[in-house]
Amino acid sequence: MNRSHEKLLVATLAGLIIASAAVFAIQPAMAAGYDVEGPAHIVGVKKWDTLNVRKWPASYSQKIGEFQPKTSVWVERCIVSPQGGADWCLVEQQDTRGWVNAKFLKLAYDWDI
Repeated sequence: MNRSHEKLLVATLAGLIIASAAVFAIQPAMAAGYDVEGPAHIVGVKKWDTLNVRKWPASYSQKIGEFQPKTSVWVERCIVSPQGGADWCLVEQQDTRGWVNAKFLKLAYDWDI
């Protein structure tokens, strides 16, 4: 094995370790949640703005969509932030499914579906 192969091997192993750590960091947050299984409205978003939908429950996660204010969505479940940060909810509306900050949701238990 030459020097460039060693560097590649070390870089690959470091990447695997970082990826594994990320999975374990997300897993406890996912466990500290609660099922909702109900409808909600997008609230607290200015009429000229949109609410970002994220791939994972974090503000730095990849944006995969957006919702207009007052949009109706289905909330599957939510997670509680372990350090007192924002709670996040997994929502779905038509072809868009991802995570939004829970402070922008108002549950609507009295809807007729």
